Amino acid sequence: MTQPRNRFVARTMKEDRKSVWWGLGVLGITVYLCASSMVKAADDDLIVSHGYSFYGDLKYDADFTHYDYVNPDAPKGGEYATAYIGTFDSMNPYTRKGNARGTRSSTIYESLLEATADSIDDSYCLLCTHLEYPKDKSWVTFHMRKDAKFSDGTPITAHDVLFSHNLLLDDGLKSYGDAVRARIPKAEVLDDYSIKFYFADGISRRSLIDQVGGVPVWSKKWYEETGSRLNESRIKVSPGSGPYVIKEVVPGRRVVYERNPDYWGKDLPNNQGRHNFDRVRVEYFTDDTAAFEAFKAGEVSVKIEGDPKKWATSYEFPKVNDGHVVKKEIADGLPPNTIGIIFNLRKPVMKEVGLREALALAYNFEWTNASLQYGLFKHLSSFSQDTPLMANAVPEGSELAFLKSLGDVVPQNIFDNETRVSHTSSDSRLSDRKNLRKAMKFLDDAGFAVGADGVRTKPDGSPLELSFLFNASSSPTTRSVVENYVANAKTMGLNIKLDVVDASQYELRERDFDYDLVFDNYRFLIGVGTGLAQRYGSEAADFSLFNPAGIASPLVDAIIEQSLLAQSKEEEQASLMALDRALRNEFAMIPTWYKADHWIAHYDMYQHPDEIPPYALGTLDFWWHDSEGEARLRAAGALR
Repeated sequence: MTQPRNRFVARTMKEDRKSVWWGLGVLGITVYLCASSMVKAADDDLIVSHGYSFYGDLKYDADFTHYDYVNPDAPKGGEYATAYIGTFDSMNPYTRKGNARGTRSSTIYESLLEATADSIDDSYCLLCTHLEYPKDKSWVTFHMRKDAKFSDGTPITAHDVLFSHNLLLDDGLKSYGDAVRARIPKAEVLDDYSIKFYFADGISRRSLIDQVGGVPVWSKKWYEETGSRLNESRIKVSPGSGPYVIKEVVPGRRVVYERNPDYWGKDLPNNQGRHNFDRVRVEYFTDDTAAFEAFKAGEVSVKIEGDPKKWATSYEFPKVNDGHVVKKEIADGLPPNTIGIIFNLRKPVMKEVGLREALALAYNFEWTNASLQYGLFKHLSSFSQDTPLMANAVPEGSELAFLKSLGDVVPQNIFDNETRVSHTSSDSRLSDRKNLRKAMKFLDDAGFAVGADGVRTKPDGSPLELSFLFNASSSPTTRSVVENYVANAKTMGLNIKLDVVDASQYELRERDFDYDLVFDNYRFLIGVGTGLAQRYGSEAADFSLFNPAGIASPLVDAIIEQSLLAQSKEEEQASLMALDRALRNEFAMIPTWYKADHWIAHYDMYQHPDEIPPYALGTLDFWWHDSEGEARLRAAGALR
């Protein structure tokens, strides 16, 4: 159930992160909740808490004053201006219709629970004051803050929460709706500020409480008055309840947010030291070159860089040399997304393993990294790269025990063979002759013969023609990498058409799975949850937008199902290591590259805490504006 997880801006740099107890008075429940981070009721079966963690080990007690990674005294003010490569024609990110990429419009909404940037397991009450649930987690009740309001001044009630829950079921992604209906058969409003969710019997309790707590809350009143639906493309959106409101929208060009001076939650401990900018501006550009020029000119004040060529060679302009622009590398505590060339396994021809093996061998990371990427990347192999969850060699220990517990669904090669790793190539030339010979043999053995014109045919004799979908708004370096890859593949007789299309066409074709290969990514593996089935499971493989390859594997399904039953961190880690191994064994993509740091350049008018939390760069969350620094820049003519 991946879709609605709302982590607000603590998660946006990785582009998505949330009454009174019956029988007790207001003073009584306050004292009770502050006594510890998680307490049991008198009947010894009910847990009442200010937050939720599946294992019950919340980092912050109920009386916390701010998150550890923020500066609670950070000043408010200034503007944060960033660039997005592409375009948009909608402000509604919750539908397949229209393009709302990069608009950040989901961040104006809040949820009952909110995650943090220093834990992958914890969520704390935001729209709620506390939640209660039995030890078996068969249901949960959220008790809401009575002072919470939408930006139009209307109160947020349990009726809005129930409406939002049902709206996602009816109008959200099918994969999400199917998963929720199977696991959450009932939700009911107990009173205006209390809502209860019931969970199905005989299923894992994973990702249930935190999932319903993370659903964005929309205004029932607005939807009913306007007749709008969630599954439509539109510029006008319902009022949110977060610290920012939409100030300006120019389709395809600009989105501007301003601080809501009447934000109801500004004094909450959750929000201390956060949401520090008065104004957030997103400027759209057709390509990365135009965006970079806008940054150099001062039209954009922050640039999060992904192009190694630019990072290595283009940050030598006068403003950097004069100290007006600061260039930083900041450690990223999350594993990288599994980026690469993805095979569309829904296509019959792409089910041929021999073809996929040959296509993989056409990618030369070593030459690419040395010749096009300035040696700044590492070769990617795993869905949990460089973490304790990364599968290595053959299964052993707790991972081996976990795999054995699954029975016959695990093929013997999983036990006998070392986990799949990315192949190596020579960095001296694009075409590695050894790998080329291996690739040609794979193709020959699979029946893809070379025709009279030197081009491979399918085993039935028909032409082998493959489409490679690529987004034109990608960086010039990435495009060069892909073009060289296609050229290398053609030396094997593979007829690959590189379809370079604009962002809108890319969006449409990707949604329709209209490609044989696509340059895309899978979300990294770091925690157990029912969202794993949406990304990798068979049931949603034909329609899930989170599964570009269409992975559909009984082994992967079995691992996901069993992982949800883990009752300890050790069991959870063993299951995720097994899942990494199984996904790599499925061979659904050619992993390409990754870097361990954020590359960021900004005008010298922003500051951040000395220690950045592991799971978010947080530029829009807990960084702040230095008004004296901006004054110096303007006096020097460095800003527009």
